[in-house]
Amino acid sequence: MATGRTHRPATRSRGIPEATVARLPLYLRALTALSERSVPTVSSEELAAAAGVNSAKLRKDFSYLGSYGTRGVGYDVEYLVYQISRELGLTQDWPVVIVGIGNLGAALANYGGFASRGFRVAALIDADPAMAGKPVAGIPVQHADDLEKIIQDNGVSIGVIATPAGAAQAVCDRLVAAGVTSILNFAPTVLSVPEGVDVRKVDLSIELQILAFHEQRKAGEEAAASDGGVATAAARSDATDQGPDGDMPAVMPA
Repeated sequence: MATGRTHRPATRSRGIPEATVARLPLYLRALTALSERSVPTVSSEELAAAAGVNSAKLRKDFSYLGSYGTRGVGYDVEYLVYQISRELGLTQDWPVVIVGIGNLGAALANYGGFASRGFRVAALIDADPAMAGKPVAGIPVQHADDLEKIIQDNGVSIGVIATPAGAAQAVCDRLVAAGVTSILNFAPTVLSVPEGVDVRKVDLSIELQILAFHEQRKAGEEAAASDGGVATAAARSDATDQGPDGDMPAVMPA
């Protein structure tokens, strides 16, 4: 089985824009769901809706892959699954290490979606001696002192950091020095890495703060709309009480 150490994805060499690369997993997820339902073909409009993008953008993205579909038929689902998987490097085995086996690290270790998407959790690593040897998701935790040897023995090029923020940079430096060239960072801090090392950051608190911003804005808009409705009703009431020239109406004769 090939490992991530000896094979790299071909996306950069083929000049695929980063924005397109970021959307390929969305297409793959939608296509995989169609494949599981034995759907043979899909139109660009249907696939775009399932992936949450517009169809023109989807067709442009697929043009970078050399896939244009068939007019009146659409795209072959199985072929696109293979094509996108190959482009993302998912047709080979990618051993991954997770460093930091606290609540988040343990949850990641227990996530069943890694294996089905081309990733194998090769090792779990933690700095706490009390964690050494304890099984998490059926994998014994290894001590951080052995990090470099673990990476070398398993041919690891992708590392996941789930440590506290204060320890993340030191862990990152050790991963990079040991040969890891791609890092998924869950620690709430910005990592400094040398050229040639890719870092993807996942900060759950930031995502929640962004959602809080939108919730606050929606609440403000609803309040403004409500106040506007009250003001409009009051204005209409005033207009009803006025005469044709805007004055108070004359007293009607008895």
